[in-house]
Amino acid sequence: MEELSPRLSPCLLVVATLCSLALGVEGMSAERENADFEVCIIVAQQRKDLSFQNLTRIPPGLSGNIQYLDLSHNKITGLSSGDLAALYDLCILQFSYNSLEYISPEAFLNNTKIQVLNISYNSLKIIPDLALPHIRVLDISNNMYESYTLRNSFRNLRRLRSLTLGSPHARSIHVNDFAPLQDIYLKQLTLGDGSELQNYESGSFAQLKSVEELTLIMNFCKQLRIFQNILKDLGRVVIESLKLVKFLPEFCNISIDPLEGLKDVRLLSNITFVNTWINSSFMNNIVLNVYKSPVQVVAFLNITYTQDTLEGVWFNGSSGVNHTARLRSVIFNHVLHYQYNYPNIYLNVSLFSQMAYLKFSGTGMNISPCNLISAIPPLEVLDLSNNLLDDFGFWWPTCSYTHVFPALKHLSLSTNKFTNLAFISKKTKEMKLLETLDLSFNSINLGDECDWPSHLTALNLSNNNLGDSVFNYLSPHFRHLDLSKTGVTAINPEALLMLPNLTHLFLSSNSLRVLPPDQWAPRLEVLYVDQNNINVISQGSLKYLSALMQLQIGNNPFSCTCDLYWFVTAFDKTLLLDWPTGYTCSSPPDLAAKLLTDFHPERISCDMWLQSSVAIPVTFAIVVVFSLAFYCCDGAWYLKMLWVWIRVKRRSYRGAKRLGKATFHYHAFISYSQEDSAWVHSQLVTNLENEAFSLCIHERDFVPGDWIIDNIINSVECSYKTLFVLSQNFVRSEWCNYELFFAQHRAISVQQNSLVFILLEPIPTDSLPKKFLKLRTLLGKQTYLEWPKEERKQLLFWASLKSTLKTADKHIILKDVSKAIIDSCSLLVFNE
Repeated sequence: MEELSPRLSPCLLVVATLCSLALGVEGMSAERENADFEVCIIVAQQRKDLSFQNLTRIPPGLSGNIQYLDLSHNKITGLSSGDLAALYDLCILQFSYNSLEYISPEAFLNNTKIQVLNISYNSLKIIPDLALPHIRVLDISNNMYESYTLRNSFRNLRRLRSLTLGSPHARSIHVNDFAPLQDIYLKQLTLGDGSELQNYESGSFAQLKSVEELTLIMNFCKQLRIFQNILKDLGRVVIESLKLVKFLPEFCNISIDPLEGLKDVRLLSNITFVNTWINSSFMNNIVLNVYKSPVQVVAFLNITYTQDTLEGVWFNGSSGVNHTARLRSVIFNHVLHYQYNYPNIYLNVSLFSQMAYLKFSGTGMNISPCNLISAIPPLEVLDLSNNLLDDFGFWWPTCSYTHVFPALKHLSLSTNKFTNLAFISKKTKEMKLLETLDLSFNSINLGDECDWPSHLTALNLSNNNLGDSVFNYLSPHFRHLDLSKTGVTAINPEALLMLPNLTHLFLSSNSLRVLPPDQWAPRLEVLYVDQNNINVISQGSLKYLSALMQLQIGNNPFSCTCDLYWFVTAFDKTLLLDWPTGYTCSSPPDLAAKLLTDFHPERISCDMWLQSSVAIPVTFAIVVVFSLAFYCCDGAWYLKMLWVWIRVKRRSYRGAKRLGKATFHYHAFISYSQEDSAWVHSQLVTNLENEAFSLCIHERDFVPGDWIIDNIINSVECSYKTLFVLSQNFVRSEWCNYELFFAQHRAISVQQNSLVFILLEPIPTDSLPKKFLKLRTLLGKQTYLEWPKEERKQLLFWASLKSTLKTADKHIILKDVSKAIIDSCSLLVFNE
């Protein structure tokens, strides 16, 4: 005999657990169960919650497409034939916690699609007739009926898989109570409300030939023989799982062994005790009977334990029984007791050689039993969560271990008081096969460098305050890493590159604002970054995650702008486990609280390449259209004239300063050929003198008797401007050449911008004679006012010319500098 643990924590009771093979079998069973209980798939628009509405009747006018209706916690007393008549598609009906006293046989006449019906916690005095051919799950527990007798209508419930019955008045089970279920493939049956069962007719449960899971919510303290009879009947059916809820009240006097017949229940593989009282004597009976039985899994959930024997739990085998127990699992989850000393537990664990899963959760353990480490060689899974263990409480320094969990693969130390991560990492190297370590909900500190074993590939550090530096304490061998709610604010891409084997990363409930750009964790298959502070999902962050199979990034404050356009429109939503309900906009304000499925940005407003491909041809077309319009409407000519006006204004100040003390007799001296006198007198002179401009004309204003040359010089010097009317006739005039000569010299010496050229007709520079060399030079530099043929352009011509001749004050006849206009308005430029 090996002493398993002479000193356990105040709540530790027994050593046992669930082996990984058993977990696999249970998993396959669960898959079959899910297939059997598959019910309708319901979307949010087809759900109606009317619970807690203080209703006394079912409201009329409910939508006919409702599939899920919750009327629980109201005051409805009856269901009549027309109350649900319009709900043809109803699949799930929750009607618990009402005052229901009767149900009409025609109440569900139009609701043949109902698969789940819960009418528990009501006041039904009989189990009602139910015409529900597709019902799968039915709960009629906690009502007021006095018998478990089922109506004949239950014979028609061919698809019924789960049935729950219970009443404080139903204290007996009769052989014919479940007769209508003989030909029904019922998988789960739950009976009772916690009251004591007073009578049981043998053979009653034997009629339930298909039931695999039986739950009895009953007190057997004074009727232990009744339970023995129940076990006899269960040995005749295919029962696989037995759950006993409130089996014994506190301080029950156990006179016989109620589990004696457990060995004869041939197919039973799982027995669970829930919310019950157990003393050490009864625990010995449980261990003995489990040892003899085919049971593989024993679970104790929320039990109260007391030690009534001095030696506590003591088991060294059973005389006359020569076999190894099939037990693979014993689970303790939340144990309460009133004693102050550690419970004594002595077990010959060699008799339980198949045990591979051990769970002590919520037992108050603060010291791990020394021999536990070497006493169970096949142990693969150890769950010590929700206890009071710390670093040295689990690795007790005074213990000497011959083996350190030789087969252990999965260790859970969640919700304890562990602190030193470096110490833990070194201790895990002693566990040669350890693959998974759960340290969540502890008080882990980061200090010395960690030394992790290469065989440890999964680590859970969630719900510890670690910060960004936690990435420096990890192992490159990790494949699964949970850092949820650890205070991480940023991810260092270089740190992630140090985790080349990482396939699963959980970073939920942190303070991340962005994801690392470019390539990181290239083998990542599962990524959780939900409930952070991420505003934008960069395309570069996920671009290189080619192996990604699952992504959870919801419940973040997304900014619904063009930066999110690619994610909304192009990202594969089949990878998102929480799409679309977990994805809402937080900004801009007009989109706040809207689902991303309702965010529809215009492609052209967000796609830069598309914008360019549209903008370039559109811009080109606009330029072409405006260019054509500009050309057809003489835009160039108007633009040049506008520039003249601008230049005049800019130069007016400089001209006025330069000529501030000068006084002139005429605004302009007009130099022209006699051949052009008709245009000069009819157009030029008339328009200018009508505007009060003073002009000097040789025919009218030359002094009689003076030399012509003197008249020319005097007229030029007494005029603010000299207007040259250029034409072929001007070129042929000798006197015009003299006038040009003197005016040009005067412009050089006194007023640089005093020359104004009006072009009546084109004069190519190469047609000028050599004697007009100066004119040719000026024509190569000067800008001209061209006399337009179109009447609409002539208005602008006169405005430009008059602006060059306007006076600044009464002393200076002309202060504006017309040369600026001529220089700026390139009406015609002649090159030598």
